Amino acid sequence: MHAQLVPQQEYDTDAVLTIPNVVSFVRLLAIPAFCVLIILRHDVAAVVLLAAFGATDWVDGFLARRLKQRTALGAKLDPIADRLYIIAAVVSLLVREIVPIWFVVILLARDVMLALLLPRLRKHGMVAFPVNWVGKAGTFLLLFSLPLILLGAPDSLGWAWAHWSGWILGTLGAVCYWAAGLLYVREAVRLGRGDPT
Repeated sequence: MHAQLVPQQEYDTDAVLTIPNVVSFVRLLAIPAFCVLIILRHDVAAVVLLAAFGATDWVDGFLARRLKQRTALGAKLDPIADRLYIIAAVVSLLVREIVPIWFVVILLARDVMLALLLPRLRKHGMVAFPVNWVGKAGTFLLLFSLPLILLGAPDSLGWAWAHWSGWILGTLGAVCYWAAGLLYVREAVRLGRGDPT
């Protein structure tokens, strides 16, 4: 199974300041606060903020459909916000020495790999591939695992069950994250060959 190169997505408007887009912008603006909370060891507050982020991730999609305010910008903001929250979380956890450097490198390397595909996509009039279900699963697992890893850390709440659950889910999330990335690479190769699949 692979992502389609040309998504059959219809948009309701090309307006920028729609209600769903404003919700997404607020979520993006909350990323620095999220990092500060982790670094300053306000772990419960950071987890609450991440839970709110997860809720708004669903809310903006619901509002876009309900209010008929689906936009191309909104479709791009969601995966960007997810990716930035994951990067911000793992880097902040690295600063706290809660996650090892290799875990951060694994996640960042995947995004670097995808960034290298952008010139080829732009050459064919695209800015990104549509998100596939493997990528969605990986993102969900990582966003769910990182708060558990945080709360299970010895200098946080030290919950053993959270530590082990977080690392199991985080490992699965990283595998899905990379599997999705390799699917995108495959599509980029097909795109370069002129395969319209």
